[in-house]
Order: sequence, then C-alpha cells, then structure tokens
Amino acid sequence: MQVLFKKLIVLTLGVGLVLLVPLAAMQFTDEVVWTRTDFIAAGALLFGAGLAYVLITTQTRAQRLPVAIVIAGLFLLVWAQLAVGIFDAPFAGS
Repeated sequence: MQVLFKKLIVLTLGVGLVLLVPLAAMQFTDEVVWTRTDFIAAGALLFGAGLAYVLITTQTRAQRLPVAIVIAGLFLLVWAQLAVGIFDAPFAGS
C-alpha cells in the first residue's frame, strides 16, 4: 500500500511538472493560450492515464508494455479529439 502511495505522489508531481511547460510558454509567447479549462482537461487526462497505468501494472508485471501502449494510444486519441476534432463530435477542438 505504501508503494502505491509513493507512485501516486510521483505521478501527481510528474503531471504538475508537465503542466508547467505550457504555463511557462504562455509567459514568453502569445501563441500558447491555455485557459483554466485547458489545464484542468490536460491534468485530468494525464493523471487519469497515469493512474490507470499504475493501478493496472501493480497487478500484472508481464503485461506492462502492452498496457502502456494501449493507454498511450487512448490518451493520444482523446487528446487529438479535444485539440483538433478528428471525429465528428460536438466537443471537438478548433
């Protein structure tokens, strides 16, 4: 249980560090314009994907690579949909 708690702390810190990249870019250029909603969506996607990986791989060591590939693929698919709308959906990006 303590190992899982440590992994969740590392995951949370990692997501925070990744979200610092667009925050820092917004300070130097006008081409990166994220709203609070963008940060929340990105944080939820990153944390959700990481949490899914942590929870699944603590149970099955032999399937870490296939699980990582599936989670990364789903993450990228949702991210692309939200960013540019690759499917015809009402919540598609610009």
